[in-house]
Amino acid sequence: MSASLSSYGPHGGPLLCHNDGYVELAVFETGVPPRFQLYFFDGELKPVLPPTAEEITLETERPGEIRQRFAFRWGEGLLESLTNIPEPHEFLAWVHLNGGHQRLVTLFDEEGHEHGHGHSHGEDGDDHGVHGGPLIAHADGLVEISVFETGVPPRFRLYFLDNDRHPVPPLTADILTMTTVRPGGEKQMFRFRQEAEYLESTTDIPEPHEFEAQVHIEREDGRQRLVTPFTEVGHAHGDHGHGDHGHGDHSHGEHGHDHGSGIIGWLKGTFAHSHDVSDKIDSVMESSEKGIRALKISLIGLGITAILQVLVVIYSGSVALLADTIHNFADAATSIPLWVAFALARKGTNRRFTYGYGKTEDVAGVIIVGVIFFSACVAGYEAFLKLIHPEPMTHLGWVATAAIIGFIGNEAVAIYRIRVGTEIGSAALIADGQHSRVDGFTSLSVLIGVLGTWLGYPLLDPLVGVGITIAILFIVRDAAKAVWHRLIDGIEPEIIDEITQTARLVAGVRTVRLVRARWMGHKIYSDVTISVDANLPVHVADAIAKAVERSSRQQVRLLGEVVVRVVQ
Repeated sequence: MSASLSSYGPHGGPLLCHNDGYVELAVFETGVPPRFQLYFFDGELKPVLPPTAEEITLETERPGEIRQRFAFRWGEGLLESLTNIPEPHEFLAWVHLNGGHQRLVTLFDEEGHEHGHGHSHGEDGDDHGVHGGPLIAHADGLVEISVFETGVPPRFRLYFLDNDRHPVPPLTADILTMTTVRPGGEKQMFRFRQEAEYLESTTDIPEPHEFEAQVHIEREDGRQRLVTPFTEVGHAHGDHGHGDHGHGDHSHGEHGHDHGSGIIGWLKGTFAHSHDVSDKIDSVMESSEKGIRALKISLIGLGITAILQVLVVIYSGSVALLADTIHNFADAATSIPLWVAFALARKGTNRRFTYGYGKTEDVAGVIIVGVIFFSACVAGYEAFLKLIHPEPMTHLGWVATAAIIGFIGNEAVAIYRIRVGTEIGSAALIADGQHSRVDGFTSLSVLIGVLGTWLGYPLLDPLVGVGITIAILFIVRDAAKAVWHRLIDGIEPEIIDEITQTARLVAGVRTVRLVRARWMGHKIYSDVTISVDANLPVHVADAIAKAVERSSRQQVRLLGEVVVRVVQ
């Protein structure tokens, strides 16, 4: 029997119910490496003396079934573990009382409760060693992860200290390995060789030196996995080469531009820019009036640019300029059905539409593809007529001016979107600004037709129009493919992989049985089935499911809802 996970003791740890009362499982690390502390209470939650240390053992289970055993010693009104707790403090904790006759279990993580203590390993709050590397706790002390490359290729050096930060001989090299995990998910394992004062990796470290470092230690009392981010940002080099690098903020799960988010995936087209509508509307822009205003203003700018080009098309007869003008109008017009879809989506759910109106974005996607295809047909028709019935281009100067106006208009929109996107932290708006920048160079291609006519080759004008038409058709192809995938609930495989990997890293998850996901508008809805130890109490299994849900929301971009099912 165990206490509810909503119950926490006065020291911030979960309360577990046993035959004679409660035990609070707390972690203490103010000024010292983290240790378990067990506090005991009677049935009315009044403090009582703990049992003898020999009657208590504790075992942690981390993701990957990494287990570590802890023995305890008597303290003043508490029991304290003899060994340190490796970071991170997220694990299943099995407390064995009365020599193992009672077994209590809880999911321990740093999200669900307040620790009531700091996280510093030293009184001055410094969590770096004398060689500039991050300090992390292992069972019997601390280990400093440093990089040495003064006059040699970069290698890891691991220095070991006791809990008072005094140097001690290193662990034997054959029980320790380290794995680096870079932001893109690339992993590399390092083995070590014994030196007098440290362990040194047997292979070099590729640049850049920014990754998550996972130190694996195999001991008789269990396996340990120590985890810390490592980056060169914000640390001086000093006299130790890259050994002076410590760690700072390290982003987990940061991704580049996601071509799958949003209403349709305008994949990389002829001009290598993205037309993904999620590049125009993302979660930042939903909540930011500044981002929405930037989109409106930029679309007005594109509209004005296209209108000015129309006036020149009427007088000049340039097919290339007409094709570019149609493209600019279509670019601006495609956001209209999307805005309608977003207006409906804001209505939320009701008894008829229990998932809300997110799918209206897919309908808008069909309309958008139709608009762009129509623009390609018009541009191609006009280019074909000009090839059959060639007419001289007039007002060459005005056509060249209009092409330059198209370039300036798109470049101005690009600068504005990129600037606002940087201010509000929207990678989507930045990407859309880069898309407008490439469209500006498409406008400049009209100058090829002007130059051809001026040199006596008027066919270059309709040929450039044909080229722009072909480019638009490539965009239509990619857009139609993405819309089709959305309509039949297709999902990018990398999103499934990300959800699966996130669930596997939650303590208590034995296997991830099934992951399903689909787009609902610009949000992802997912169902995850996990398996856990059959001996776990129901409330602990439920806590693991909630931890999977919480972790998924933190790590998976644009995740709307996730339903986690637990099987044994």
